[in-house]
Amino acid sequence: MSAVRDAERGGAGGRGIKDGRGKEAGSAQGRKDGSGRAKNGPRGAGEKDIARAVHIKGTKPPDGLAGLTVPDGLLATAPPPRRDAVRLLVGRQRQDEVSHHAFRELPGLLRAGDVLVVNTSRTLPAALDARLDGEPVVVHFSTRRDDGRWSVEVRTPDGHGSTLRRRGGPAGAVLDLRGGGRLTVDERLDPAGDRLWVATPSMADPVRHLHRHGRPIRYAYTERDQPLAAYQTVFATRSSDGLGSAEMPSAGRPFTAPLVTELVCRGVQIAPIVLHTGVASAEAHEPPYAEPFAVPEATARQVNAARAAGGRVVAIGTTAVRALETAADDRGVVRAARGWTDLVITPERGVRAVDGLLTGLHEPEASHLLMLRAVSGDRLLDRVYAEALRGGYRWHEFGDVNLLLP
Repeated sequence: MSAVRDAERGGAGGRGIKDGRGKEAGSAQGRKDGSGRAKNGPRGAGEKDIARAVHIKGTKPPDGLAGLTVPDGLLATAPPPRRDAVRLLVGRQRQDEVSHHAFRELPGLLRAGDVLVVNTSRTLPAALDARLDGEPVVVHFSTRRDDGRWSVEVRTPDGHGSTLRRRGGPAGAVLDLRGGGRLTVDERLDPAGDRLWVATPSMADPVRHLHRHGRPIRYAYTERDQPLAAYQTVFATRSSDGLGSAEMPSAGRPFTAPLVTELVCRGVQIAPIVLHTGVASAEAHEPPYAEPFAVPEATARQVNAARAAGGRVVAIGTTAVRALETAADDRGVVRAARGWTDLVITPERGVRAVDGLLTGLHEPEASHLLMLRAVSGDRLLDRVYAEALRGGYRWHEFGDVNLLLP
């Protein structure tokens, strides 16, 4: 658990997130751009130049995925009866093969000396009912900025417990929040977009307010509301500042305490990072915005030692890849780091510290597929998704998972 606490602090020698005044909170490893080069320290998510959407080259899906359509019957609408009662589709790049497994077989698919990098961020009840000029709306609280304001998405209730996209703003609008308090809309997060806005809550402790009056973010493919516990992973740890993720780091959801114990008994190591995820772009599939992360010193040492000894570094989820690759240099050497990352991993950029990835199944338009292509290559990814469709695998956070290995 010391590694988890270290991740929250940024690790020994880690670099600090800038505070609301734009000053470094500690020594710093800067954010990295799409090439993986460090910038001169995190400017904090309060500034427009890092709050913008990142322009990505090569967002077109590979040929095998271009015409892929996921039938509604393959969307996981509710959690399975047991967390680990999901299927596991394994793709191996060197062997150019795909195999089908139960998730409980995972320990036998890994080997002693491998390191699983897990995100310990806790999911927040980030959806809050509100009214805007008397109209019912739902606010999705995405990310708290260094200046105390939040990036938020305001959505329209669909009458079935989920929400629909709506135009955000306008600047100066004031929302009356459930449980009391107000939210004042200040400005667009991305000057070219209208989905996410920067807003100022009137409450002294917005996270506490969310825990009292909010609920987990839910999308239309799910059949009903679920308790917050359904959106927590076995790795979730309360952070020292109370912050967490707007949406669950869902690749870790199938893990159970007994399965983690079996992994450790077989010599597989668990290494924590923290990355607090923001609100996904469910309709427009925008690339991720800047998010706060921390890679502790202990994790950096574990990863570097494993790779030097011939072990594989397998990220549990795209958030773990983003954090670890932000902390890695051009040779793949990981150092303790803390700050904001706006790194978007593309096939052109590639991965440097990560050898494998365990992740859910993503929509063919999702920007996450760029990262998967960087890890596995187009040929293997095409085969994996074709097999997922043929085999009736289930998509999204309560669905089946995919392990991509070298």
